[in-house]
Amino acid sequence: MYSAAVLDHFQNPRHVGDIVSPDASVELQNPACGDILRLSVRLVAGRVLDARFRAKGCVPAIACGSRLSEMMQGRSVEELRSLRREDLVESLGGLPPASSHAGHLAMDALAAVVKQVTPSTQT
Repeated sequence: MYSAAVLDHFQNPRHVGDIVSPDASVELQNPACGDILRLSVRLVAGRVLDARFRAKGCVPAIACGSRLSEMMQGRSVEELRSLRREDLVESLGGLPPASSHAGHLAMDALAAVVKQVTPSTQT
C-alpha cells in the first residue's frame, strides 16, 4: 500500500522536534482527518539552517513531515517557495489517492512558514 520511502520516513522520521526560538513556526490541522503538523525553521543568511517537524496523524502525514523537513535543509527562502507538492510526493515514491491530504498539509505548512519569514531573517 505504501512505498518503501513512505514507510522508511514513518518508521525512522528525520528532523523530529522543536526549534528553540525559531525564525518561523506554524501548526496546522487538517479538519477532515484530524492530522496535525507543526513545522519550525531557523534561517542563517537567508538559508535554512535547521527545519524540524512534529506530526500527529497517519503514516503518510508523518512521512511527509519528515521528508519535507529533509528537503528544506540548506535551501534559500526562494527555493522553498519553488518546492511543489508533486516534488514531495514523488520523492516519497508516491502516495495512495486516499492519502493525498498528507502532502497538501505538509505543503500548506511550508507555505505558512515561508509567509512568516521576515526580510530581516533572510539576510
